[in-house]
Amino acid sequence: MTSSPRSPHVDGRPDPTGTAAPGEESAPARGYLLDNARAEAGERFVWLAELFDGVTRGHFDRLGVRAGSRCWEVGAGGPGIPEALAAAVGPTGHVLATDLDPSWLKSGDGYEVRQHDVAADPPPEQGTFDLVHARLVLVHVPDRARALATMAAALRPGGWLLVEDADTALQPLACLDDSGPAQRRANRLRDAVRELLARRGADLRYGRTLPRALREAGLVDVAATGTFPVGGPACDRLEAATFRHVRGELLAAGLADDAEIDAHLAAIHAGELDLTLAPLISAWGRRPALG
Repeated sequence: MTSSPRSPHVDGRPDPTGTAAPGEESAPARGYLLDNARAEAGERFVWLAELFDGVTRGHFDRLGVRAGSRCWEVGAGGPGIPEALAAAVGPTGHVLATDLDPSWLKSGDGYEVRQHDVAADPPPEQGTFDLVHARLVLVHVPDRARALATMAAALRPGGWLLVEDADTALQPLACLDDSGPAQRRANRLRDAVRELLARRGADLRYGRTLPRALREAGLVDVAATGTFPVGGPACDRLEAATFRHVRGELLAAGLADDAEIDAHLAAIHAGELDLTLAPLISAWGRRPALG
């Protein structure tokens, strides 16, 4: 899985695990592995939305997003969440969607689009948002503490920060039922993708740290939950799009060969695998009210 479909927003996200020979040093590859520049990114946005948008919208409802709310969607990637927020806040509210590469966003569809790097740039507005949200973004950001501080600074007193990120180390398997060669191949290839992500700087254990990270950012009323999709067409199609996206990187790194990837894609197409994803951890906290 990974992470997000999100984009080359702030990306390069630590723990590079290089494969240098003894006595040599290897520098991790740079840039976000699942960038927005390829057609597969659009496919990934569709299937990630199918799997997780309902979960995210439920959190928006619980945190009080309503007509007139001001919301910032960080590392938006595709248009699904900005459109959902725009529908919720209506014409009296405001939605800002930002990304390092906003090419999949549609300015004028009820929300504003800006290019922005949450790990390097100051908040687009200070202390004004009722909700700031990022999904499958921070796991890939090198300076996650700075990014969280930027998002927290954008909240009005009493406003909510909602961060949702995967924890691929918590559940690393592609197939929970490791029952045959196709399932074992799927799990080997999922390990290979995790290796690529780690080399790019992703923190594969980040999801579990979110409650503590929100408290350290000065937020209160912190809580969290997890979502764990298991099987179904959306998981299959997301997996296929992901492997088409990263195929070249897997081959270049020597982590898989063409025959292995082709066999995996064929097994997905044939419906032979019950594919799953890493848990998505959703955590939220509130900026303390003045006084």
